[in-house]
Amino acid sequence: MQYAAKFLIAIGLTIAGIGAIMLIFKNMDIPFLGRLPGDIIIKKKDFTIYIPIATSILLSIILSLIMYFITRR
Repeated sequence: MQYAAKFLIAIGLTIAGIGAIMLIFKNMDIPFLGRLPGDIIIKKKDFTIYIPIATSILLSIILSLIMYFITRR
């Protein structure tokens, strides 16, 4: 039970950290992020659907490498 509590606290702090980073960098426009080939944008008259597949894969690879180097012994 203690492991689950620590895990939930870590998840909460991670989400709060991501939110703080988003607030700090909200005015910065990273030119390629969200506009990569493979990101799907469907625009219709009344709505827009955005599916960032390539951006998600790129961020996943970057975060995986960061975690690999942090946890490597």
